[in-house]
Formats: sequence, structure tokens, C-alpha cells
Amino acid sequence: MMNPSLRRAALALAAVAALTASVNVWVETRGASRIHPLDGLSDADAVIVLGARVYADGSVSPMLADRLDAALALYRAGKAPRILVSGDHGTESYDEVNAMRRYLEARGVPAAHIFMDHAGFTTYDTLYRARDVFGVRRAVVVTQRFHLTRSLFVANALGLDAEGFVADRRPYTLGSLVRSNVREVGARVKAAVQALATPRPRYLGPRIPIGGDGRVTRG
Repeated sequence: MMNPSLRRAALALAAVAALTASVNVWVETRGASRIHPLDGLSDADAVIVLGARVYADGSVSPMLADRLDAALALYRAGKAPRILVSGDHGTESYDEVNAMRRYLEARGVPAAHIFMDHAGFTTYDTLYRARDVFGVRRAVVVTQRFHLTRSLFVANALGLDAEGFVADRRPYTLGSLVRSNVREVGARVKAAVQALATPRPRYLGPRIPIGGDGRVTRG
């Protein structure tokens, strides 16, 4: 017969696992309904590109390059007149957003059409700031499929009219996919809590209307 303490612990673990699974299904289902192919997307104020790893030499990682190439496809198709690149620029030595800007400029996007969010430290921060700092109301969010449903869940919880475009444009290593998908399990639970509590991000700041000139965000 199982020790009563072990039995209680097992029941508690089972309850946590069931709750985690339920929350993950909820976030995935809500987000997946907003993912569309290019020709199924509505026009938007901006394409939002979520940041990812940038190398020490300033080049972008394969996953980030795919997000930027997907954003380029949307921009060239006329789905939005502006691109908002958002990521981590918390120190001088690590700068995702300027690397993203340079990548887009090198491929023909005018500097005035690229807005940089230097304080997009998390997906939640990015989408909250897109709404409150940049005044985005309608957006297309671009990232990989494993990340996209959570991003759209958060965006719509914050009142953004957001649709998603999948940026999986190449095969990724098995290790990176496993790590990313395992991390998403907990991240979806956190997203559900944030959707209910809607905490303010670490930084906000003055309004920078997305319809203006993106060069004001240089830095």
C-alpha cells in the first residue's frame, strides 16, 4: 500500500500536470485560430517581428533570419506599411533590434518604415508595448509555429487585433526544436496568467506612433 504522503504528492503532481495540459490546449487552440497563409491575412498597421538570437558579429541566427524573411514577404505583398522589430537590447554588447533593422534595410526596406522596440525582452513586453507605445491596433505577428500560438493568444488578450504568419522557412535542428517546444509548455502557462493579470512591462515610455518615421527609434 502506498505511503499516504507519497500518495498525496502523486495526486498533487497529477493535478498540476492536468492543469498544465489544459492551459496549453487552451492557449494553443485560441492562438491557432488566428494563423493564416499570406493570402488569407487582413491588412494591418504593422508586421511585428519577435526577436531571437543574434551572434557576436551582429549577424542573425537562422530562426531570426526566417522571421525577417517572412516579414519581408508580408511587407512586399502590401500587408502592412511598417515593420516593428522587437527584441533584447538591454546592453551595448547585445543588440537584436539593430541587427534586425540592418537585415531589412539591406533587402530594400526603407529606414523610415522600420520601427525598433529596444525593450522587447519578452513576447508579452513586445505586444504590450506595440499597443501602448507604438499605438498598433491591427498587426500580423511573425515567428515560428511553436511560438506563434502563444504570441497570438497574448496579443488578443491585450486587445490587439492580431493575426499570425508562420516563419518556418527551413528545417531546424532537432535539439533546437525540442528545447523550444519544451520551453513553450511553461511559457503558455505563464501567458495564461499574464492574460488574466495584464501586468505592466518593465519599461514603457513615450508614444511613438507606428504611422510616423521609424528612424526616430534609432539608438
